[in-house]
Amino acid sequence: MEDDILKYLSGFTVITKEIKAAISESTIIRSFKKGTVLLREGSVSNECYFILKGCVRSYLLKNGEEKTIEFYTEQQALTPTVYGTSRPSAYYLECLEDTIASVGNPELEKETFQKYPGLASLYGVIAEKAMAQQHDSFAQFKSSTPEERYSNLLNTRPDLIQRVHQHQIASYLGVKPESLSRIRKRIAGKRVS
Repeated sequence: MEDDILKYLSGFTVITKEIKAAISESTIIRSFKKGTVLLREGSVSNECYFILKGCVRSYLLKNGEEKTIEFYTEQQALTPTVYGTSRPSAYYLECLEDTIASVGNPELEKETFQKYPGLASLYGVIAEKAMAQQHDSFAQFKSSTPEERYSNLLNTRPDLIQRVHQHQIASYLGVKPESLSRIRKRIAGKRVS
């Protein structure tokens, strides 16, 4: 499992002995059963995750209805917005599949970064890239129609269509399940033509 983390990090830098040692010493791997809630609304978050296997959904409740924010799958980092603060979370994190993740916490990060300062700057680069990707994703989402959003999902994350309940996909796209069914039929019709 550490190899998966090193493979991910190799997309940002050359993997040195220092990085290998830091990952080997600081990696905590945990397994979570499908249905496990990693974070609840109102709870304080002291854990971040790197998904090695499985799928985690973030969502919030609005007027008793679940609104899916994001899905996290293999090779994705998941750091709650309130991670390491004393602020309560506004959303939930739930394992949609049996999940294996590398789990971090502020104390472990501080200790690791003190011992391996090069890793701190690498994590800064990764955080900047993740923020830029989120910004681009949000801008694309806001400026597209529901059909364009679904087409984009099919092109960028086709695995989710098979792994996630359709009502959760609909919520993620900002449409009702009935609308998603109509969108899927239109797109399927275009592909046949």
